[in-house]
Amino acid sequence: MKRSLAPTVAASILMLFFTAMAPSQVAPPTPQQAPTPSASTGTEPQRSADGSYTLRRSARLVVLDVVVTDRNDKVITGLPKSAFHVTELDQPQTLLNFEEAGAHAVPTTASIHSTSELDHVAPQAPVNILLLDEFNTRFEDMAFARYSLKKILQKQPDKLTTPTMLIAVSLNNFTVLQDYTQDKQALLNALDHHFVAYPWQVHNGGWVAERFATAFGTLTRVAEAVIGHPGHKNMIWIGRGFPAYNFVNGPVDTENRVNNAVQQCVNELRDARITLYTVDPAGLKVEPGGGYGPDAAFNDPFGGNYQFTKLAVATGGRSFYGRNDVDTVIGDGIRDGGSFYSLAYRPTTTATDPKKFRRIKVTLDDPNMKAITREGYYVELPPARVNPENPSRRLAFEVLSADTSNMVYDGVPITLTPDPQNADAFNIFIDGNGLIWSNATDTDPRRAEVVVVASTFDKKNKELKRISRIIRVAAQDVPPVGQIHHNMSLHFILDHDPKAVRARFVIRVSATGRIGTADAKLNQPSQAQTKTAN
Repeated sequence: MKRSLAPTVAASILMLFFTAMAPSQVAPPTPQQAPTPSASTGTEPQRSADGSYTLRRSARLVVLDVVVTDRNDKVITGLPKSAFHVTELDQPQTLLNFEEAGAHAVPTTASIHSTSELDHVAPQAPVNILLLDEFNTRFEDMAFARYSLKKILQKQPDKLTTPTMLIAVSLNNFTVLQDYTQDKQALLNALDHHFVAYPWQVHNGGWVAERFATAFGTLTRVAEAVIGHPGHKNMIWIGRGFPAYNFVNGPVDTENRVNNAVQQCVNELRDARITLYTVDPAGLKVEPGGGYGPDAAFNDPFGGNYQFTKLAVATGGRSFYGRNDVDTVIGDGIRDGGSFYSLAYRPTTTATDPKKFRRIKVTLDDPNMKAITREGYYVELPPARVNPENPSRRLAFEVLSADTSNMVYDGVPITLTPDPQNADAFNIFIDGNGLIWSNATDTDPRRAEVVVVASTFDKKNKELKRISRIIRVAAQDVPPVGQIHHNMSLHFILDHDPKAVRARFVIRVSATGRIGTADAKLNQPSQAQTKTAN
């Protein structure tokens, strides 16, 4: 039966944006005072002769990833720094840093097969993220998309130049089919073994709000997961992106809500250094709307999706639609991922109005060349304080998305080690590079706050129990103000469950909103038990 959500889209989109894909409401975190960790040395503010400390503040640094093409859409490399000119709000900017295209490629002697290896071996390397949109794309179009993706992958060398991740998303599942790898065959095997559920919601034209929310939620959780890797990320979204919806038929503020959510996603993708490319696999269609209904025909008569195209262009990417050579356009997106110049500057204007869009323009000396980069940005506000009694929907969405995902989040550098004395206990080490310490007052020492969520799962990957806490740690014997590098060590005990085979720990730093994850096996038989059983 067709389910129409047009009357409720405006009221539902933002709520579902923060709660989509979350199986249950997160329990209010329980405040817990952890033991004071041992201090680690690092760069500290200079102390003057009178005992005072000097605190210096720096203006934000804007980093741009730029692809340069000629009139025939051929990528141009080898340009010098002097060829680029940048303006922000029509004011010329001075480039402080410039890197040529391909400057941080993975060393030829290295081979990447996981997020951990990527962050340790080639932390600045560019990567590709291939995402299959199975919740807004018709079944036959997704089948063609998979065929096209397989076709272009088969043309690549056995060892890929750029580490690549493969993700599939439906209304019910967010699955990393293959973590970052340079092994072409591993990607092909993951694609071959993935079963695609029939998207009946798309074919019936229903569940519009849920599909909008899943699209926004997917962009958000990918950005939060990969923000810890400083290299450029090229996300190639294969699918429709947003459901077809005629805003003329809905409440007056529906389009404004969607546009606000789009802008929020643009900021998050910018912070994670992600450029979005969208590939609509529907190709050329005789039927108006390409089988996606009259709303699609009204909004986008030539294919694609207007709102999602805006999102791609705003991040500095491109949108491809209305073409039958889908493998070629996927290949173009992959090609661009390793062809970015990196430019950096500090804005000459110091205004911090979060409502003012700071438009950026990059030009070149040669008028036959075109620079493709993001359009600009809004100054971002810091994350809201965590309320342990009534956590926000946004906080619940973030931690639950990380908790229920198989994707590695590297926004906070953490190391998890089992306690040799207790099989249900773990030591969590949080590197000081991922922490923010408050300034000391007359009565309180410097503190850092993290949200910890620990969950256990059975062999069918069903969640058994979730524990959530807010932990505040005090730092002793450190300067009262200024930037410090100070680690945090926590000891966490899980409730014993003989059915549990895996535990996942999620760490969210309250001051930054960044997230790190770590996984551990539980109740594994010892080597002696395994040998006896054999």
